[in-house]
Order: sequence, then structure tokens, then C-alpha cells
Amino acid sequence: MQVHDLTRQILVVDDETTIRTGIAQVLERQDLEVATAADGREALEILAARPVGIVLLDIKLLDMDGVELLKIIRREYPETEVVMITGYPTIQGAVECIKLGALDYLVKPFRVDELEILVEKARELLKQKHAPLPLGEDRDQGIEFIVGQSPAMQRVFAKIRRAAPSDSTVLLTGESGTGKELAARAIHNLSPRRDREFVPVDCSALVETLLESELFGHVKGSFTGAHQTKHGLFELANHGTFFFDEITNLSLNIQAKLLRVIQEREFMKVGSQKRVKLDIRIIASSNRDLQDAIRAGTFREDLFYRLSVVPVPLPPLRERAGDIPLLVEHFLQKYRQRGDREITGISGQAMKMLGAYSWPGNVRELEHTIERIVILEDGDIIQPEHLPSFISQRQSELQVFSDGEYTLEELEKRYIQLILRRTKGRRQEAARILGINRKTLGHKIDKYNLKIR
Repeated sequence: MQVHDLTRQILVVDDETTIRTGIAQVLERQDLEVATAADGREALEILAARPVGIVLLDIKLLDMDGVELLKIIRREYPETEVVMITGYPTIQGAVECIKLGALDYLVKPFRVDELEILVEKARELLKQKHAPLPLGEDRDQGIEFIVGQSPAMQRVFAKIRRAAPSDSTVLLTGESGTGKELAARAIHNLSPRRDREFVPVDCSALVETLLESELFGHVKGSFTGAHQTKHGLFELANHGTFFFDEITNLSLNIQAKLLRVIQEREFMKVGSQKRVKLDIRIIASSNRDLQDAIRAGTFREDLFYRLSVVPVPLPPLRERAGDIPLLVEHFLQKYRQRGDREITGISGQAMKMLGAYSWPGNVRELEHTIERIVILEDGDIIQPEHLPSFISQRQSELQVFSDGEYTLEELEKRYIQLILRRTKGRRQEAARILGINRKTLGHKIDKYNLKIR
């Protein structure tokens, strides 16, 4: 199964049938995939249903102003290029459209070559944004190397682009495996600090007793075993970007010290009374709800507000399922070249199964799944039987909902049991998937007398 090229996906929005069909015919002759819409409502339905790289948009529509639709597209689908079409050109109107984010505009009646030139211009811009990922460079590149074309990811890209040029602190939130470190690196690489150090710290991997020394450094003799002066991670990151990955794992003591660093932009090494000036950009991430952590007393509220100057939530893979074909193709390319394998694609049925799975481990889980298949399985096309059993058996699991007629209460019971089985009885994870809190899940388990494993 081949991934659709975003630069070939075009939407023509015009209330004149002859204009609409004429543009479509011209572009289809160039092997481009063209959808058409007669009004704004239909255009928004198409944009919500499929990735679109280029929109050719008439300023005058029957149900809404084309400029208003342009504003919606720029807000909801910021990666999409828009070319306006008008039969009533004015300098003021053209300037307004360009200011609102339109790439350019066509004046009716226009020549075929004028249309082709502008479409090619838009395609080139899209190609620059979505250049293929060079192997081995994914950890060191900017936003164009994050795989995704879904509306949810386009909104993430827009926030990253707006946040990157500033020195504002960014808080990346999202489940494990959604790409928070990749987003942090993109912010750094799009910032004025791109030529300085990017220092990531996995807060869950640091030993609490050594954490303060790791972050701030220490002077010789400051504690037993401090045989020489040590530079801390903050010093290494000076003038660059410091990334706290999973910041909720920091103790309240370290949180208090970090708050002072953010406020005062200076710190002291362990065992020293000398203050060291610090010029860094701080990015933090968390896979937990920080408001819940604040209520539980494990995270400082004042630190939360200092960190979340620019909040950037990353969507779970189940909310951007349209990106799964792109990600599969990307990971296939990555691992078949590393392993010199001949796998060239994936069957439609196997892709359908991947799309139906909930992916609790998100993009990281998908990557590991594809890597495992490339290494262990034979054949040039991934088939359903190559998929892990927890994915391929999901459709048979769902038969519990289609083998009879049930009350809403019975369906709820069956679905909760299915999720508990899939999460191996882990209530917190099951509650997250079900969209309820753990206490409510406990009540329902008792009510329906469900088996936990």
C-alpha cells in the first residue's frame, strides 16, 4: 500500500461548475488527485475527511465568504497551501488574503499556464516542508522531519513554529510514545539557539541522591566522593536549550530549586556560594496530567505556571489514525535499509488492522512493531498473519459486539471487560482508554462483577 503524496492532493472550491470542473480536468492531466467542492460546508467536510495539500479557493461562495474559509483553513490546517481565486480583483483584497496566509491568487479568467505555475509553486513549498527523512538524522532535525499530515499534527506544527523563535518556556504534554522529545528538538532547531547545545535529561532515569549534583554540578570536597569539581548539565546547556523529559519525576525539593533557576536565571553548584549566570531556553514534557499531580501534592503549582507559558499538547496516535500509513511507510524505509530487507509494502487488510488498533504505546509502539516485522518475517508484503497477535486478534475480540442484540448496559459491561483484558487488568490505563477516572472504573467493575485479568 503506497502512501498518498500530500503535494498531489488538491481541493478546488468554487460555486461555478465550469470553473470547478475545468480546473480539475487540467490538474488531473498532470496526474494530480483533485477533489471539488461547490461551497464552504462541503469543502470543510472534505478537509476533515482526508489530507489536502493545496486548496484553490474562490473568494465568492454561496454559503460563506471565501476569506472566512481561508481563515478557518489557516487555523485548522496550517500546513495546507491556499491559492485564492477571484473575479473581482482589488489591491486591498489581494493584500488582505496574503496577510491571512494565502500563497497567491488567480484572477478570472486565467490562463492554464498561470494555474499550473501557481500549483507548482505550492507543491514546491510543500515538498520543502515534508522532505523525506534521511536515515539516522531524525533526532537532529527540525519540524519537517516529524512525520504527519493529519489536522491534529498540523496544529502541533503551527504551535511549534510560533513558539520556536522566542525564548519562552514550552510544556509538551502527551502520552508516552507521542514524540515529545522529537518536538522539543524541532523547537530547538528552529530557534536562534540552534547552533548551541540541546541537552535532554530523562528525569525518570536520574538517581534522586545524585540529581542535584547532575543538574548543578559540585565543587571539590562538597560531599563524600566529590574528588574534583564537576560541571553540571545546566552549565553544559548554557546558551542552548535544556529539555526536562517527564518532569513530574523530579522531587519537590528539586522542583523548588528549578523554580528559582527559571525565575533568577542563575544557580549555585553543590558546595559553592558563588552564583553562576545562566542563559538557557527550558522545555519540559510530561505524560501525566500535571493538574492531577498538583492536586495530589506531588508537583508545585507555581512551577507548573512557569513551565506552561507555551503549552503544546501532542495527540495520541488513535486521534491521528490517518497518519498511520505515512508512519508505516517511513518505518519500513528506515528498517529495511538498515537490515537490507526486501519488504516493499503492506497489504490493505494488514493496514486496516493497524488502523483499528488503539496503540497505547503510540508512535513508539508502532515503530517497534514494524521493526520487529522487518527483522523476523519473510516476504515482500506485510500480511495480517505477520502482525502481532494482540493486533490481528482485535477484530475477533470485537465480535462480542456483533453477535446479538444487547442493551446499552450489557454493551458497556462487555466493552469494559474487553479493555481490562487488553490492558491486562491495569486499571489506570483502562480508565484512560475508557475516558473515565479510576474511581468510576472501580464502581463499574464492582457493579458488573468483572474479572480483572
